Amino acid sequence: MELTTLTAVSPVDGRYRRHSQKLATYFSEFALIQYRVLVEIEYFIALAEIPLPQIKGKVNAQHKKDLRQVYAAFSEADALQIKQIEATTNHDVKAVEYFIKEKLDSMGLGALKEFAHFGLTSQDINNTAIPLSLLDAQKQVMLPELEALLKKLHTLAKTWKNVPMLAHTHGQPASPTKLGKEIGVFAERLEAQLNQLRQVPYSAKFGGATGNFNAHHIAYPKINWPKFANAFHYSLGLTRSQLTTQIEHYDNLAATCDAWKRINTILIDLSRDFWQYISMEYFKQQLKKGEVGSSAMPHKVNPIDFENAEGNLGLANAIFEHLAAKLPISRLQRDLTDSTVLRNLGVPLAHSLIAIQSLMKGLNKLLLNEPALHRHLEANWAVVAEAIQTVLRREGYPQPYEALKLLTRTNKVITQKEMHQFINRLKVSAKVKAELKRITPHNYTGVY
Repeated sequence: MELTTLTAVSPVDGRYRRHSQKLATYFSEFALIQYRVLVEIEYFIALAEIPLPQIKGKVNAQHKKDLRQVYAAFSEADALQIKQIEATTNHDVKAVEYFIKEKLDSMGLGALKEFAHFGLTSQDINNTAIPLSLLDAQKQVMLPELEALLKKLHTLAKTWKNVPMLAHTHGQPASPTKLGKEIGVFAERLEAQLNQLRQVPYSAKFGGATGNFNAHHIAYPKINWPKFANAFHYSLGLTRSQLTTQIEHYDNLAATCDAWKRINTILIDLSRDFWQYISMEYFKQQLKKGEVGSSAMPHKVNPIDFENAEGNLGLANAIFEHLAAKLPISRLQRDLTDSTVLRNLGVPLAHSLIAIQSLMKGLNKLLLNEPALHRHLEANWAVVAEAIQTVLRREGYPQPYEALKLLTRTNKVITQKEMHQFINRLKVSAKVKAELKRITPHNYTGVY
């Protein structure tokens, strides 16, 4: 069976391929090979620029341009060539090294080809290529999508800033609020976590078989290899971890996963709230011709975008949790468990991306149903009891809380008429009574 969006095992590459395919540029097998080629070539160029004595003057500007074109114009045919080499070597990074040596031969640089992958271990390449791919994916795909969602929330918060809404605490009617403010809560939370995500360094490892530049130092003891590696990673936009084993310790990658978990948790909260608001008919949803909400019930218009988002966010967080908990742990100077786990880095990001796009779709379909919000407020005059007892406290009225409790803590609905009758019976001035009567569920919304 050929691999297509219909035959893919994972829905990320199947049903949801159209949503997640942008991440294939950074996290597919093709992408990993391309990023490895990039790191190997940039490392070879960096050695030529020290310059090492044996390379000095032998790699000119045209050579560098041609070498960089190898990864810039990297094709599926190139990746398949490397996979064919890997079939013999049974080692993916060694296959990349041999591929680059062939390119050096073809450029007339065959005499220098042993400086490809010079002194390195595979993880110097992997632990530079993967954080670099993550950096690019975040900048080019994930952060712009998240920022677009944040902008949408800010727009809705501003648009509905003055729309009064009954609040609910513990699922029960509570002091009224503004719809825009409640959306603004999510915007503020997301903005704070997005800022924290931006602060996490993209850490990489470069230091040889056990992190000490053993091979580099024995060959060229006068070169400051840690300084060289720091500059090399900095040139790629990465931060080099100074003391490592054979692998990067992944603590900052775990922090990135944890940051995404917090972002996704906020989005789950948002998904559930909007689902509930739709259920309460605070929002209708724009209809699309031809769409069906239920195979049996013709009237159904389900909040599927918010449900889809919630499901994908939960799945993403389960994988982020495993990545964050597992990757920083490696036996002694290195075991191989990080390798297969790290190949799944793009999966939770893909589920997060699918969810963000679903939320955008859902938010764009919302139609405010103000009459429903109005009716809900009008049916809950008991919520102004807090306001009345607070003003009465100000006036020195005896036991105002208890008086309002006696009125409102019943199973019957409190109406405007009953509330005003209660106010009329209060032993306060006419001015205070007038003040209290001006309080309604629609205007008792506070400030923010």
